[in-house]
Amino acid sequence: MTTIAAARSAGATRWTLTSLSLSMLLSSLGTSIANVGLPTLSGAFNAPFQSVQWVVIVYLLAITALIVSVGRLGDLTGRRRLLLIGIGLFTLASALCAMAPTLNLLIAARALQGLGAAIMMALTLAFVSDAVPKPRIGRAMGMLGTMSAIGTAMGPTLGGLLIYGFGWRAIFLITVPLGLLTGWLAYRWLPADSAESGARRGGFDVPGTLMFVVMLTAYGLAMTIGRGSFGWLNSGLLVFAGAALWMFVSIEKRVASPLIRLEMFRDPDLSACLAMSALVTMVMMATLVVGPFYLSEALELDAVGVGLVMSVGPVVAALAGVPAGRVVDRFGARRMTVSGLAAMVIGCCALSITPVEFGIGGYVAAVSVITSGYALFQTANNTAVMADVVADQRGVISGLLSLSRNLGLVSGAAALGAVFALASSSDGSNLAHPEAIAHGMQTTFAVALMLMGVALVIALRRLKAHGR
Repeated sequence: MTTIAAARSAGATRWTLTSLSLSMLLSSLGTSIANVGLPTLSGAFNAPFQSVQWVVIVYLLAITALIVSVGRLGDLTGRRRLLLIGIGLFTLASALCAMAPTLNLLIAARALQGLGAAIMMALTLAFVSDAVPKPRIGRAMGMLGTMSAIGTAMGPTLGGLLIYGFGWRAIFLITVPLGLLTGWLAYRWLPADSAESGARRGGFDVPGTLMFVVMLTAYGLAMTIGRGSFGWLNSGLLVFAGAALWMFVSIEKRVASPLIRLEMFRDPDLSACLAMSALVTMVMMATLVVGPFYLSEALELDAVGVGLVMSVGPVVAALAGVPAGRVVDRFGARRMTVSGLAAMVIGCCALSITPVEFGIGGYVAAVSVITSGYALFQTANNTAVMADVVADQRGVISGLLSLSRNLGLVSGAAALGAVFALASSSDGSNLAHPEAIAHGMQTTFAVALMLMGVALVIALRRLKAHGR
């Protein structure tokens, strides 16, 4: 009977991880599959790019602004219940996007889809500690990282095929059956919520949540509007975000059940993990922002060639995710955090000195090193953060971890994109000569190398503090 029970338990764990993996896949696919459709949407709605880009921006803003709040709400009301609601919202919003008759309604539906994605991203990581034995958490985190990378990698290709064969509505419609399958698996296999979820964990911090959302929305807008130009509006939004942050901290010090317990940041391990996560995703965004310009302008590849080379990174991340999880379980999260960051330092160093003559091979080799290091870092860092979190804080901590990545992405796109534009003397519409583009790429990754150096120093200090 013991063997039968163990087999049933192992089977339940596999199906639970399958539902969580599909949830992670859907949220990442929701971002990447829409990017490829922007030119088509511009023609379909007869709208300029500045308007159509909000189909992508509003999705990312919704995730960034809401991910911590929904994580905390899951801690209070029950993670299984809220995750099912999030999957349902995402699926419903996908159908609404496919049926949208106007661009404004499409953008509104994408905001709703972003809310569903925020719930899925925050609670998927939080569920791992409930569903998987502690010695295998690294493998589970690696699998989730793999599914996220697969969603990112397959989005442009799948989206292009769907648009070519069926039109732009198909890129949103495809996620409806996937959402229904994910919802059914989650309903069938996710562990039930505790009956005492809300009673003993306090109330929901409404004023703090509202101020937090306002702060993150203002910051996200400051980093994304203007398409590379940073004007008075961007500066004003940053000042407003800073004021909102001050008000948020003041609120959190007074309320009985704060959205974020500020004393958590006195934990050097948590603060270090969040800081490293933000720094690393800034660098990863640089590969997405700078890569296409370098490949098309300096290496003179056509659109198909650029797409193929750009897919190398997500494919490497997908292939490295599960092995990275096994390595983390065997050798420990802190050591593998250092190893992953060291690999990224080597890759950034290579890109900062690689001459154009090294061609596609030199670029792909360096990016592969960066991406494999990122896969190892992400798995190790997620494991280090989530393995020992108390049950009633898993949602909010998972939300903070996802928030640090999103803030790194939007900050990296703005800051490192500006470095590239200045170093290559490009204004975004009149690109410089290939030599200048190559110089811009090298300069950008020299800055990225410094960021990775800071992250590596943080990781080494953590490793030394723990004596291993």
